[in-house]
Amino acid sequence: MAFTSTTLKTAIQDYTDNTESTFVSQLTRFILNAEERILKECQLADFRKNVSGTVTQSVKFLTKPTDFLSPFSLSVVNSSNNEFLEYKHVTFIQDYTPDPTTTGVPKYYGDWDEDSLIVAPTPDSSYAAELHYFYRPQSITASDDGTSWLGTNAELCLLYGSLMEAYTFMKGEQDLLMLYNNRFQESIQWLKNLGEGKQTEDQYRKDSIRRGVQ
Repeated sequence: MAFTSTTLKTAIQDYTDNTESTFVSQLTRFILNAEERILKECQLADFRKNVSGTVTQSVKFLTKPTDFLSPFSLSVVNSSNNEFLEYKHVTFIQDYTPDPTTTGVPKYYGDWDEDSLIVAPTPDSSYAAELHYFYRPQSITASDDGTSWLGTNAELCLLYGSLMEAYTFMKGEQDLLMLYNNRFQESIQWLKNLGEGKQTEDQYRKDSIRRGVQ
């Protein structure tokens, strides 16, 4: 059964048998926390985007999209060839080009901060670029029609994740909290099998998490 924002909030109240006003005022936060947990535990092809842009000559930083969650790949067009950069930790990049005035065709990229990626070496020219990344989908609590991919396709994850947050807020009994956690872990495993096993079997590039399908 798919959830909308309204029916999910109703289900949380029904499962917890709690309609107290302070509790009800936190329902959106419970759902947001559950969505965040799911997004951080699963890498699904449905949550990937491509954006085109430019790495600018003499500028070693590239602005992340506003819905950026984590990188999948970054490529630049060099002499009509699409060349993929290798993802590295920022310390490697700084060791590779300790002098930012060293320029060339970018070979590496990494996370610099919340808003920017860094490339190395510093671009010697402006290059067309394509970023393939995991994005943060709109929350079921904020969508115009009250629906979301998670609400339609991962309803058990969303329900039990929200119940864990709600029951923690209530300082409920540990036995029931453990039950909700077990149900959440069971349902998240189904998503992991889909997103990190079945959906990655035919990928040419191997820079994503790969899991055996259980």
